[in-house]
Amino acid sequence: MRILIADDHDLVRDTIAIFLESEGMSEIKTVENLDAAVAAVRENGAYDLVLLDYNMPGMDGLNGLRRMKEVNEDKPVAILSGSANPSIAKDAIASGAAGFVPKTLGARSMVSAIRFMAVGEVFLPYEFMQQAEEKTVGNLTERETEVLRGLSEGKSNKEIARDLELQEVTIKLHVKTLCRKLGAKNRTQAAMIARDRKLV
Repeated sequence: MRILIADDHDLVRDTIAIFLESEGMSEIKTVENLDAAVAAVRENGAYDLVLLDYNMPGMDGLNGLRRMKEVNEDKPVAILSGSANPSIAKDAIASGAAGFVPKTLGARSMVSAIRFMAVGEVFLPYEFMQQAEEKTVGNLTERETEVLRGLSEGKSNKEIARDLELQEVTIKLHVKTLCRKLGAKNRTQAAMIARDRKLV
């Protein structure tokens, strides 16, 4: 089974590759953006499954998905994300994605989802869709609000990760999403906006 993983976060990319290799999937290719993913397919031929990070360089929303589907000869292409909401997940499926995989998915579940999509099935995590729709404060999820509270208290990513029992890379993803949603240039500005809008 040939899998291509495109994600601009080294740790996320490498971790998923290690999961898959430990499950006997030996032909895993990793790249850091959409252009590199397109180049890899053109060089090596279509992959059984391509995983695209929704927020990485070159994606331009779901346009990157459509571009990759054409290049990958209509073999399965799925969206991987640590921040996208259920409406984006639904849009991705409607645009022909083989599935939507949250980065918070456990290792075993992720491997199962990848096997499922590689054989032509569509994967959409039911619990994520339900929880994410239920737990929102304004346009922020419950987890994003918790991270924002930590930022407002002046805590580092490492401290917030320890408090919430999450990986530091997950907190970095949440901070990136918060800055985008709040229109903030950095974490300090995000904290200021949160206080001004009484979000925490």
